[in-house]
Amino acid sequence: MSLTVFSALLLFSFVSSITPGPNNVMLFASGVNFGMRRTIPHAVGISVGFACLLLAVGLGLGAVLQLYPPLFTVIKVAGGLYMLWLAWRISQSGPVEIRDSHAQPLTLLQASLFQWFNPKAWVMAMVAMSTYTNEGNYLFNVAIVTFVFCVVNFPSVTIWAGFGTIMRKFLQDPVKLKFFNYLMAALLVISLWPMLMA
Repeated sequence: MSLTVFSALLLFSFVSSITPGPNNVMLFASGVNFGMRRTIPHAVGISVGFACLLLAVGLGLGAVLQLYPPLFTVIKVAGGLYMLWLAWRISQSGPVEIRDSHAQPLTLLQASLFQWFNPKAWVMAMVAMSTYTNEGNYLFNVAIVTFVFCVVNFPSVTIWAGFGTIMRKFLQDPVKLKFFNYLMAALLVISLWPMLMA
């Protein structure tokens, strides 16, 4: 992989990781509702799950999806339905002191598994593996792409949890928090549109 391609990969991984999307909206909402410490497993799960998805796409799953486009449609629809459920869950969050004891942020495992239902994650993985790998050193390039995303993704998505944590003190009022949660749920639903149309 040339220095030019590697630089482009770094830029792509940063921009695609830090721009708004389902993961970042959910981390922002989790930071507000649960705080930074309790949201860290969610952020780690995103990075771990996405790295696994990248490897799977790079090692052949991407080719299967290109051969059978209806499979990708099924993934997008299933992911969209799951994200609608998550949006509903966010909209029902309440202030910590009155929230029922079962309310929890996503765990590392749940966040990892979510990547397999996240249309933006699939698009990012497909673009990364088709753009930044070549046949000559294919496995090495797959490893490089995955490594770069591992290094760039976690701090990029964690920034969103940090923003949420900062906003937490301004959203102590239950009415403001409820409005915020409705807004985050709506943004999560809106984030589906361009991905489902891809």
